[in-house]
Amino acid sequence: MTVESNDPVTPEVIVTISPMPGPDAGRPVGTGAWVVLPTYNEAENLRPISAAILDRLPGATLLVVDDGSPDGTGTMADDLAATDPRVRVRHRTSKQGLGRAYLDGFGVAIAGGASIVIQMDADFSHDPGVLPTLIAPIVDDRADLVIGSRYVAGGGVRDWGIVRRVISRGGSLFAKVVLGLKPHDLTGGFKAWRATTLGTIPFDGVHAGGYVFQIEMTYRASRLGARVDEVPIVFQDRRAGQSKMSRRIIVEALIVVLTLRWDELRGRGPAKPRA
Repeated sequence: MTVESNDPVTPEVIVTISPMPGPDAGRPVGTGAWVVLPTYNEAENLRPISAAILDRLPGATLLVVDDGSPDGTGTMADDLAATDPRVRVRHRTSKQGLGRAYLDGFGVAIAGGASIVIQMDADFSHDPGVLPTLIAPIVDDRADLVIGSRYVAGGGVRDWGIVRRVISRGGSLFAKVVLGLKPHDLTGGFKAWRATTLGTIPFDGVHAGGYVFQIEMTYRASRLGARVDEVPIVFQDRRAGQSKMSRRIIVEALIVVLTLRWDELRGRGPAKPRA
C-alpha cells in the first residue's frame, strides 16, 4: 500500500510498504533489525547491496530511503519491495542531505517496531558481511550504539589517497578533542543503534545535514548516557558512481562541531530525552 506523510522532517513524501513477513519460529539472524539505506543515484549498486544485506541478515527489514534519484533508483527499489516482503521504500521528493534522509528513515523504523536500527551506505563502502558482528554487542546487551570503526585495531581503509585519509582521520580527532568523546571513529556512517536509545534523541534538534551528522548523533547519544562500542571494519571506496564528499561538507563539519561545543559551554547542550 502507499501511505502519505507530512512529518516535519520531510514534508510531502510517499512511502511504499510491502506486506510484513509472517512470524518465524526460527528467528533468523537480524530478526527485529531494520537497515536504513539512503540512496541517491545508486541504480548500479541497489540490487547487489540489497541482496548482500538480506543474505547476511535474513530476518531484517531493509528500508530504502530514496531522495528522488533521477537515475531510477527509487523505481528499482519499488520493484524489489514488490517481490520481497522484507524490503520497504521511503520516497522523498528531493535531495535534502544525508542526515535528513537518515532521520526520516529512523522515524519509519522506530514506528515500524524495530528493536535495532542499522545505518549504512548503499555503495559497498560498508561491507554487508560485517552486519552480524555489528549488531552483536546490542543483541548481547553490551552496547546501545555500535560504530563500525576504521580506527581501532583490525580496522582500516582501502583505495584512499593521502588527502582523504588526513581529512577523515583529522576530522575524527578534531571532534574527539573538541567534544570530549571516547570513540575513535566519529565520521563513519556504519552504525547499529538500539532502537530505544535512538528514540531518546530529539530529531528536531539535530541540525546537521551532511556527513557531520555522524559526529553529531554520536555526540548526542554519548551525552544522554548511551553505551558506545566500536567493532573494526575495513572501509572500501565505492564500487560505482561518484563520491558525494565536497569542500562544503568539510567546512560544515568544522562549524557544527564548534557550535555544539560552544552551545554546551553556554548551557545549551543536547535536549533531554523525549518522554
